[in-house]
Amino acid sequence: DTLKGNIGLSGISNGRGLGLDVNLVKVWKNGWAVKSGGHIQKLGDQSTPHYNLKNTGSDFSSFNFTLQKNTFKNGISFDYYLTNQNLGILRDSHVSIPKEYEAAMNTPVPFYSGNFSYDIDNPRQLVEHHLAKVSAFNRFENIGKISATYSFQYNHRQEFDLRRGDLSAIPSLDLALMTHQFNINDLLEREKWSLETGIDASFQNNYSDPATQARRLIPNYDKYSAGIYSVFKYKITPELNAEAGIRYDYNYYDVTKWYDKSDWEKYYADTFPQFYVKTNANRVLTRPKMTFENLSYNAGLEYHPSGSFNLKFNYAKVGRTPNIAELFSDGLHHSAAIIEKGNMNIKNEEGHQFNLIADAKFDVLSGLEISVNPYFFITKNFINQIPDGTLQLTQAGTFPVWVYQQIDAKMYGMDVDVNFNVTEDLVYKGRGAYVYGQDETNDEPLILMMPINFSNALQFHRKQWNGFYLNIENQTFLRQNRFPIHDLEYTYYDNGEEMTKVVDVSTPPKGYSLWNTQLGIDLTRNFSAGLTINNIFNISYKDYLNRMRFFANDMGRNFIINLRYKF
Repeated sequence: DTLKGNIGLSGISNGRGLGLDVNLVKVWKNGWAVKSGGHIQKLGDQSTPHYNLKNTGSDFSSFNFTLQKNTFKNGISFDYYLTNQNLGILRDSHVSIPKEYEAAMNTPVPFYSGNFSYDIDNPRQLVEHHLAKVSAFNRFENIGKISATYSFQYNHRQEFDLRRGDLSAIPSLDLALMTHQFNINDLLEREKWSLETGIDASFQNNYSDPATQARRLIPNYDKYSAGIYSVFKYKITPELNAEAGIRYDYNYYDVTKWYDKSDWEKYYADTFPQFYVKTNANRVLTRPKMTFENLSYNAGLEYHPSGSFNLKFNYAKVGRTPNIAELFSDGLHHSAAIIEKGNMNIKNEEGHQFNLIADAKFDVLSGLEISVNPYFFITKNFINQIPDGTLQLTQAGTFPVWVYQQIDAKMYGMDVDVNFNVTEDLVYKGRGAYVYGQDETNDEPLILMMPINFSNALQFHRKQWNGFYLNIENQTFLRQNRFPIHDLEYTYYDNGEEMTKVVDVSTPPKGYSLWNTQLGIDLTRNFSAGLTINNIFNISYKDYLNRMRFFANDMGRNFIINLRYKF
């Protein structure tokens, strides 16, 4: 019987934070084992190279516990996970009136940058997540390995906005989501082939508390899902393998939602009259009940002529059911600083994916490995979220409105990875990625496509020097030059005259290059220390995919010190 574990302490400069984690493992001779761990972290306001990011602190805690017994023939595991988060939302992302929105975007220093603080004020987000799971498997000689898993999740999410008086302590969003999931799977393996077949089933219930006295971003709903799948693999020759799979999914939504009367009559009254329940003043109560079915399948070949070369091609016909937010969202999403509006007319996505992976090894110095992955996607009814060009004034401030649409789209790109062992101690790692996205319906680029990016790293590790390691990495993101124009427009009055203003929210930020480093050493047999420095040269930059980029730069230099004791 043995007890092992480790304790880690971390100090974080950007946010002036501390983190502590503890992990324990107890193993008995009869095969049973217990694993448990916990983590807590406290961060204050983060900062850019030139100013403080007000109200970006966070509190985080987590706990996990596992009891399990596994042998080759059978096994069982009981798992529990808990996380709690209190996350501040950048104060400058909540702007009072439309005229100030452009000013907030263009000011060199955010209006509310202020001084560093550990306080987490509104706007903020509270998240509590529980996951309990039991899983088991048993191997049978004739029917293979049978596995079964049941899990229960409870997710409680609250968002607080800038409300006045007694309402400041009441969340403007209060969602409680419960999810039950069950899977049973059979894996039958033989010398030249294997067959994996399974069934999924799940039930979700979401409750949006009306005590918020605010418009519900996500309505109350029940979701019933079921799926069946099968994957067959066959070894044609020692060098050539084939694979084929098929999956059917069924999803049913039972939703209770209030619409503004004007929106209901404009968008849905003629199309979905069966969902109407009643009208109360200028609001309409509805009960949408919607069914979605998907059939997906794939086929692939893998060619492995030698230990130094591998080629894999896969084709997949995929379908995706729209999620509840895409169909029914209607309100302020604080962490994204946008008004989201779903679209009940949205249908299933249907797409075709072509994927090729080529891996090669070369006998150069201590070894060179190159992996190339080109891909091509064609999607019908692609679900795309875009700004509709308007700003909406709410009690919490002014926010752009983002809506969901369906288009035909195509995407293609390539990922390249290089791993070059210069010596036994020195390794070069390179990675590059490119993706092209096009809205075929509107003949314009897809929004929020990752720009061309690549990284280069040198990693030195010498075991004889008490496990000393030193990594130096450069990450470069080029400017995204392909983007659609979806600017914002608002009206205001100047000396009694109505004026119209267009705000550029379409143009991506300039490219940037970051240097990072990590180093560490084993001080004793049980005690190690490490240092990570991100954004070494304290570069000011904005990430195109970060929606907070309209109001502030990304985080500046960050030192992270890690100490760990093993026992």
